[in-house]
Amino acid sequence: MHASERRAVLALAGVFSARMFGLFLLLPVLAVHANGMTGGSAFLAGIALGIYGLTQAAFQLPFGMLSDRFGRKGVITVGLMIFITGSVVAALADSIGWLIAGRALQGAGAVSAAVLALTADLTREEQRTKAMAIIGMSIGAVFLVSMAIAPPVGDAIGVSGLLWITAILGALALLLLHQVVPTPVHEGRHREVTPMADRLRAVLADPQLRRLDVGIFVLHAVLTALFVVLPVDIARLTGLDLAQHWRIYLPVMLASVLGMAPLVLLGSRPGQVDRAFRYAIGVLVIGLATLVMVAWRGFTGLAWLPLSLWVFFVAFNALEAMLPSLVSRVAPAADKGSAIGVYNTLQFLGVFAGGAIAGWLAQSFGSQAVYLVCALLALAWLLLTVRSAPFRLSASRVIHLGDSLDASRLEALVARIRAVRGVQEVTIVRGEALAYLKVDDRELDIAALQQLDQTSGG
Repeated sequence: MHASERRAVLALAGVFSARMFGLFLLLPVLAVHANGMTGGSAFLAGIALGIYGLTQAAFQLPFGMLSDRFGRKGVITVGLMIFITGSVVAALADSIGWLIAGRALQGAGAVSAAVLALTADLTREEQRTKAMAIIGMSIGAVFLVSMAIAPPVGDAIGVSGLLWITAILGALALLLLHQVVPTPVHEGRHREVTPMADRLRAVLADPQLRRLDVGIFVLHAVLTALFVVLPVDIARLTGLDLAQHWRIYLPVMLASVLGMAPLVLLGSRPGQVDRAFRYAIGVLVIGLATLVMVAWRGFTGLAWLPLSLWVFFVAFNALEAMLPSLVSRVAPAADKGSAIGVYNTLQFLGVFAGGAIAGWLAQSFGSQAVYLVCALLALAWLLLTVRSAPFRLSASRVIHLGDSLDASRLEALVARIRAVRGVQEVTIVRGEALAYLKVDDRELDIAALQQLDQTSGG
């Protein structure tokens, strides 16, 4: 990765992470705060926790497509300003209604797709996987840190203070965008990261992708649902007040990173992806089932609840690592950006559904019902996965066909690409002079493929 690419990717990771850090900070503490506000209830606390997911799902695909037309930085700037405005509204809120309105505005500043498209503009094709991995790791790191610091910082400055921090982080992201991130010379439509409106229906109809979309919906619905009731149950079962909840979250999160390693390593072995994926969902079911038992039987102390949470987060972190990779490897090469866009939309819809359903369940039946429904959702996902066919996995590549090829020469070049060992699928998009390939990296004749790429002298 060139120095200019590295600088751009690190700055964009900062833009992404600053925004997500502000949202993650609220996860362990917002439900308790919302429930105690004027007009608050368990149900409305769940809505406040999850509503940003609904507006995020509604706006992230349109923002990504608008950035193709009006420019990346302008669209990202508008999105971050909406996010900052929502954070300020929520920080000033004196009733549950205004808090919900602020959280909805936070989600409406949905710049994820536009940031990924800008990342693609500023990196070479062969460096994009590495760039996306850096952004993904930065998000994982801020999630871990936010779980540890949110309870004590929230106790010291209040949830309104955390919301002001969120607004400041949004402003920091704006500063990084305009002072550090380069302006691309050319902004293209990158099908490997940018959703295409005319391909969304085909992506939704793909059974393998649909299974992964259902999975990310369930995973984030369950995560959000747990944080509607966990703060109260941690206090009830361990005797720790909210400011001390970091004593649960920090060791659980650190230990879960170690615990997920065997699942991730198994999934990296040839032919073991399906097994590792099913094992991870099975561990998720076990973690949620033990939470049902702990809450139902009222097991107190600093052993049972943290142990149950550790099992849950082992599975959650492993699946968070596996799912995006599976989407990328299952999706047709020319539809990868559209597949990722649909996947992200279902993730945010899961956030909203989890908050709303958990709020209603907690208010009507108690926290035990929330854990039980979460366990049943995870079990349904496991049964769907067990009954499904194995994944058809491959890697994606893009090669240039040249701008001046006539129809006959283009057809001959495509035939030569198809004949390269390891090439499984070739998709040509009219007017783009690009070939989108699905390949088996273990068999691919890279040298032969590079000779056919018109930008490398082939």
